Amino acid sequence: MSVLDLKKLIQFHPNRISREMLDDKPEMRIALMCLEPGQKLDPHKAPMRLLMYVVEGKGTFAVGDEKIVADEKTCIPCDPMVPHGFSADQGQRLVVMAVVTPVE
Repeated sequence: MSVLDLKKLIQFHPNRISREMLDDKPEMRIALMCLEPGQKLDPHKAPMRLLMYVVEGKGTFAVGDEKIVADEKTCIPCDPMVPHGFSADQGQRLVVMAVVTPVE
């Protein structure tokens, strides 16, 4: 069993989103994304289930046509092939853990 200490894994890059794959197995992938204020992940689609979890900060999440302003300890699920993305547009850093699972 592995333990992920997110506090130690968080890192930011001034010119791009920091993306770290924390676990990559066929049944589940976990990624950590760290955004400086103003950075964003443009909406895109994936053929998998997704859970976006706000570890730190505050930002705006797009899921389909909805916009959700979310802060720490908020989970946002997304169904397969629904456009999703997020932005650190609330004047602070944003750290998001994404958990992706295949559709059966």
